[in-house]
Amino acid sequence: MRSQYCGALNASHINQEVTLCGWVDGRRDHGGVIFIDLRDREGVVQVVFDPDGKENFALADKVRGEYVLQVTGKVRARAAATVNPNMPTGEIEVYGTALTILNEAKTIPFPLDGYTTVGEETRLKYRFLDLRRAEMQKNLRFRSKVTSAIRNYLDRNGFLDVETPILTRATPEGARDYLVPSRTHDGKFFALPQSPQLFKQLLMVAGYDRYYQIAKCFRDEDLRADRQPEFTQIDIETSFMSQEQIMEVTEGMFRELFKDLLNIEFAEIKHMPFSEAIAKYGSDKPDMRIPLQLVDIKDLVTEVEFKVFAGPANDPKSRVTALKVPGGNEKLTRKQIDDYTKFVSIYGAKGLAYIKVNDKSDLEEGLQSPIVKNLPVPVRAAILERVGAENGDLIFFGADKHKIVTEALGALRCKLGADLNLYTTEWAPLWVVDFPMFEDDDKGGWTSIHHPFTSPSCTPEQLVASPGDALSRAYDLVLNGTELGGGSVRIHSPEMQQAVFQILGISPEEQREKFGFLLDALSYGAPPHGGLAFGLDRLIMLMVGASSIRDVIAFPKTQSAACVMTDAPGTVDELQLRELHIRLRNQKKAADTATESPEYGM
Repeated sequence: MRSQYCGALNASHINQEVTLCGWVDGRRDHGGVIFIDLRDREGVVQVVFDPDGKENFALADKVRGEYVLQVTGKVRARAAATVNPNMPTGEIEVYGTALTILNEAKTIPFPLDGYTTVGEETRLKYRFLDLRRAEMQKNLRFRSKVTSAIRNYLDRNGFLDVETPILTRATPEGARDYLVPSRTHDGKFFALPQSPQLFKQLLMVAGYDRYYQIAKCFRDEDLRADRQPEFTQIDIETSFMSQEQIMEVTEGMFRELFKDLLNIEFAEIKHMPFSEAIAKYGSDKPDMRIPLQLVDIKDLVTEVEFKVFAGPANDPKSRVTALKVPGGNEKLTRKQIDDYTKFVSIYGAKGLAYIKVNDKSDLEEGLQSPIVKNLPVPVRAAILERVGAENGDLIFFGADKHKIVTEALGALRCKLGADLNLYTTEWAPLWVVDFPMFEDDDKGGWTSIHHPFTSPSCTPEQLVASPGDALSRAYDLVLNGTELGGGSVRIHSPEMQQAVFQILGISPEEQREKFGFLLDALSYGAPPHGGLAFGLDRLIMLMVGASSIRDVIAFPKTQSAACVMTDAPGTVDELQLRELHIRLRNQKKAADTATESPEYGM
């Protein structure tokens, strides 16, 4: 039906006859000459109809926005005065000699230009229209280029693309599973995979050596701008490679993507231990574009009478930390400081103490703060020296349980970086390594930091003897404060895997029931192996500069995990429920819903 894409035309096509198909992006009638901007996925071209072609001109006069057209005409150069340098097709236009209206369109509910503010709910309800916008077309075309580049890189490096099951069983991956009832197995459920973790490990046991998959995964968890109930990850697993080699090959893919698609080359990517990331930046995914650092001052305030500091300073589970804002005296008003106090309360902080350094040489009168009088002069001097304070700086303090201070000041650091535009570079990748194996679950037990198939950096005996001290052979790739991917060297011996299960409180019986197939596989000659998974949606979100992964996914869910376009999730009729051996607890609500739905035949 067409010979070229609209957006692919340029000066090299002048004097050629072309046939185009697309949507009406705009229509203008200038003194008896009708101009139609015709749009397809590659861009927009101007088509001209004049009264000499009466039939086509009459049709063009009927055309309205978003009509679907087929146009035949000759490409010609625009007059110099009408060249549009802002359009790829701005040097040419098509003189229309034939026009067919393939389909008409109702008036659309919102303009498709990039200048109109439209609520996200409306955009998602009419996603088939929203996807016509230039920004969305650009994002999804870019996404296609990224996936092609990933496949090319991994294919060149000997990885095999292998699909793994979507219907599987529940495994402890750190979030709730989406469950699928089985019609043929009464009372039993499949689970949608949170990741292909166990299957890719089994592929290594089976000898496939290097695996990858651009995999759809599912997690029933609370949502944020960078989370979706269904998401896509670049899943990679290898055998007979060290942690360093796995990181090297995946970093190579990351570097190639940015160089080929964005013309950005990274210098050496630093490796930072988890403990340093938490201590200095308050996060295991620190945004290294921001120069601010957390500085622990616990040892300096153990003996002060100020209980707000002294209490946490003498509690081994607490932390007292300072965050210096260079030039903060002039940059931040009292109202902004009050707003930041409210902000850290989100993370459980009871307040946000601060000191303004007006004159660091005058420790009596040169410091401005409600808390200064509670700190002896030698302590003031030691704090200023520890944080490297200069005149005009502002110092924030956090004093509370370790988790509260770390999260509150870590988040404040990032907010200050954004609010004050403290970024020192556009891109700041980082490897975070040496994670703890476990964290306290606040119930006297342990949970895995990554997942229970991650290998520790010790023997099974050492692990069981001191699980809280064990480090894992895990690694995360972070970019601009966003975790792009996480991975680890996996456990490849049944003894170590059983030791981890034991620490997590999984009984031998439960181990056999849930993971018997894995333990059996590990006992039949499992090679040393490991891998990594990148979040494709997050990666593309960062690369295109979007604020939400919903802007780089064709048909995303809302923050309540719903699809407002298809009205999913939806109800099902009683017959389907009976076939699945399911009875709804709220029978009245189900009956009311069924009565309102004539397709139920009730």
